[in-house]
Amino acid sequence: MLDPYGAFVPHAAARLEGAATGPLAGLSFAAKDLFDVAGYVTGGGNPDWLALHAPAARTAPVVQRLVDAGATLVGKTHTDELSRGIFGENAHYGAPRNPKAPGRVSGGSSSGSAAAVAGGLADFALGTDTGGSVRVPASFCGIYGIRPSLGSLSLEGVIGQARSFDTVGWLAGDAALLARVGAVLLDQAPTAGSPWQRLILAEDAFAVAEPETQDALEPALDRLARLFPKVETRPVSSKPLGEWLRHQGAVQGREAWSTFADWIDRHNPRFGFEVADNFLRGRQVEDAAFEAGREFLAARRREVASWLDERTVVALPTTPFPAPPIGLPRTEMWQRRQAVITLTCIAGTLGSPQVSIPAGEIGGLPVGLSILGARGTDGMLLRLACRYAEVS
Repeated sequence: MLDPYGAFVPHAAARLEGAATGPLAGLSFAAKDLFDVAGYVTGGGNPDWLALHAPAARTAPVVQRLVDAGATLVGKTHTDELSRGIFGENAHYGAPRNPKAPGRVSGGSSSGSAAAVAGGLADFALGTDTGGSVRVPASFCGIYGIRPSLGSLSLEGVIGQARSFDTVGWLAGDAALLARVGAVLLDQAPTAGSPWQRLILAEDAFAVAEPETQDALEPALDRLARLFPKVETRPVSSKPLGEWLRHQGAVQGREAWSTFADWIDRHNPRFGFEVADNFLRGRQVEDAAFEAGREFLAARRREVASWLDERTVVALPTTPFPAPPIGLPRTEMWQRRQAVITLTCIAGTLGSPQVSIPAGEIGGLPVGLSILGARGTDGMLLRLACRYAEVS
């Protein structure tokens, strides 16, 4: 297929025709190359993984569910190696081009999925989100994306990374389609009416964003606030977000190492520098740090649950800045990575759903505003995103 953005992998020209009828009939979608499609090898963004695995025996249930609902799978999309990246620059396959920000990264690890949607090559796309891998590319590419509540969708037939944080997410060019896909995958219609009552402006999260990002999001934040009878400003937590990041990093890193350790030990695969570094740091997480991280996550979930009820929504920047240029020095990208995942670790720690909305621009570059809710409020957030789009 025509692919001017380098969104699709060349080794798996997978296509599954959608059912003739259904809620998604006539729509096209793409799936990140972490999802199994029967008859094709799931490449995982790494050439050694691709070479050492057999074709999938069956299609991942989440993919099949979309096909059964009428959507046609048109291809598999690029990803950071084994989902262990946040900017979409793959050392082996390069970086998909960002249709909304030429010369800039599309974001990762669902890089190809975001590029395909933003470039009009698919109506919507599946990704995975462990530490921000749907939300970040949604922000950078100026589209909608959702990380659903932890455990809400099956990960069967999907290459996972860290079980405490892995989710299946999706991206779309408009809020209504994001919600239509959610109605199929979550087996629930978006919540009707306006059940949201209180908006929390997360001051500690906004403090992480660069001043230009804060300014760019202000008009959208004002429009969002007008949809709520109550608006408050407060921090997400009594603990600095840097501590959230440190503890999530310990748990996620250790779990990711455990997921792939046997395969790495047996095959000594080729990895890009940052991916190799991520695995090595995860391997070095000691038992005490891992347990402390798990206890910190549980404590933060209890703390936030004391005020984040099913009618409350948190607003925060999706990313601290728009998409960086492709090919920046690794040391500079590392610093930027830390800032990005300081924001994305909030939903990961809480197991909460989060929707990124294209809400502003900085010098023509998109940047997203996110809405986050209590676990299980996915439908409410999707309905709110639709309502926001209607008044924008």
